[in-house]
Amino acid sequence: MCAVSSVSEFPQFIDIEESPNSLDCEGCIQCQMGSKLVLFITGNCHWRCDYCPLSETRRDIDFMYANERPCNDFDEVIEEARAMRATGAGITGGDPLMAKERSLEGIRRLKREFGDDFHIHMYTSIPFKAQWASEFADAGLDEIRFHFLDLSSQEYKEVIEACSDAGIFTGVELPCEPDKERELLQIIEDMRDFDVSFMNLNELEITVGNHENMELRGFNLSTEITAGAEGSSKLAQSIRDRVMAASIGAPDPIDGVKREPYGFHLKYCTSSYKDAGQMRRRFMRRGEATISPHETLSDDATLLFGVVYSEQDLHESWINEISDFTGLPRRFMFYDEENSRIEVPIAVAEQIAGEVSAPVAIVEVTPTFDRTEVMLIWLNNHRI
Repeated sequence: MCAVSSVSEFPQFIDIEESPNSLDCEGCIQCQMGSKLVLFITGNCHWRCDYCPLSETRRDIDFMYANERPCNDFDEVIEEARAMRATGAGITGGDPLMAKERSLEGIRRLKREFGDDFHIHMYTSIPFKAQWASEFADAGLDEIRFHFLDLSSQEYKEVIEACSDAGIFTGVELPCEPDKERELLQIIEDMRDFDVSFMNLNELEITVGNHENMELRGFNLSTEITAGAEGSSKLAQSIRDRVMAASIGAPDPIDGVKREPYGFHLKYCTSSYKDAGQMRRRFMRRGEATISPHETLSDDATLLFGVVYSEQDLHESWINEISDFTGLPRRFMFYDEENSRIEVPIAVAEQIAGEVSAPVAIVEVTPTFDRTEVMLIWLNNHRI
């Protein structure tokens, strides 16, 4: 019982309830539901933003991931999409335009496999050739989000118009850098003349991949439980409130000025919600779809089960013995060759822990392809 109570008393994720706004773009709504596959198409990028959150294992590496699963081809991407019952995919990187043909192939394959209703959005910071917009539209891209390098918007105006004209739902997505208030406020004014439907502001995150650069810029974590940079959330909320006030003809909450509506919806996404909301829901969705009979899905979107350690040549006899002793059918046991252990329900592990000469434990893993182990609690003294 100690393992189960420890998980419920000390959750890995803070509890966040945040429903999608009806004005949010479809890509955001599905992400908040946890139903979007994250297709990391390549780690290559033509720019080196100092706030890039990518770790060294992905940055500047031309390899593909579907969620946490490394993929050699799109057959494996489709397997991962099925494993989480995905309703859509978000194509990211790196920059997907650094692998343009691969990105187009991925859009076509996913649409062919799951149908036109499978929603696909893509991020890019490249103001690519306007004629490419029709290629992506014809492939089936539903939504595109442009990242303005150096917060310079004008060079993106032509390609944004081309994407909108091609029928792609088009917007802008930027991290909210706390020391860029003037530039960000200017961007929302510039975007009055852009053919965009939405703008997403993300709380700037301090990660393993960018913390040295963030320290050089003087950014600190806003709290001890999130990765958000101090000042980012406050600035993003003030920009969002300006756009919202203008949309209803109300005075700006900061300077009191009444402004004309901007013509696009602005959404602010916190770093804690990205981790504790979107990711947890995606993990929960995959866990529900892939859970085995001997596993328990926790409120923190992890899988819990008991284990009995056994060498491969002995595991069959151990399974027979456990079945005879507890009455547990063999289908509720699984031998994990890589870790040399038999997986069983938690209640069975607790029942036999004091009766067997083998190490017995309770294990907690993420419901991802790699099943990352996050906790192990020994139930007897026969430890390995």
